[in-house]
Amino acid sequence: MAAHNTVFIVDDDRDFRDSLAWLIEGAGYQVVSFESAESFLFGYQSEPGCLILDVRMSGMSGLQLQQEIVQRGYRLPVIMITGHGDVSMAVQAMKNNAVDFIEKPFEDVAMLALIDKTLAANEKQLLRQGKHDSILSCWAQLSRRENDVARLVIKGLANREVAEKLDISIKTVEIHRSRVMSKMKVKRLAELMDKVAVIKASL
Repeated sequence: MAAHNTVFIVDDDRDFRDSLAWLIEGAGYQVVSFESAESFLFGYQSEPGCLILDVRMSGMSGLQLQQEIVQRGYRLPVIMITGHGDVSMAVQAMKNNAVDFIEKPFEDVAMLALIDKTLAANEKQLLRQGKHDSILSCWAQLSRRENDVARLVIKGLANREVAEKLDISIKTVEIHRSRVMSKMKVKRLAELMDKVAVIKASL
């Protein structure tokens, strides 16, 4: 079972919401329920997990909430559910990166399997994103000159070539290079190149 195992439920049908929460809690997950999209937006604090979201609700609809989640940049996978689905709804939900679009009633075992799969995949994504953010944070600590040196070093230039390119002494290159390695928390050039590869698109 995924470590980040909070399942959020947003459904305006109290009986269904309570029944679904009982099922999910029985499988060992933590459940947080909301009666409306508006109450979810007020109470959600960017916790990891997944969201089971009803499409048709009074007030803000499930699709509108899903769009708002995307716009706010929440890293929360969404499983859409509905008692009256149609193709256009399903298409819109999937365009907004829904994990799945399920019609009520659904099989309990299938739902629990989907939740477990979704949480596990999301945890892996969060770990990858955390690694990316950590490396990017280290890179941001480099001074302008350290940045210049680092970019040339990872291209394979020797210290002498870097010195010529930047019109500085080899000794200065060595000092900056040492600081780059320290700030990036690596000991070998190969490790530095591996980290840069992770964040290359962000540079």
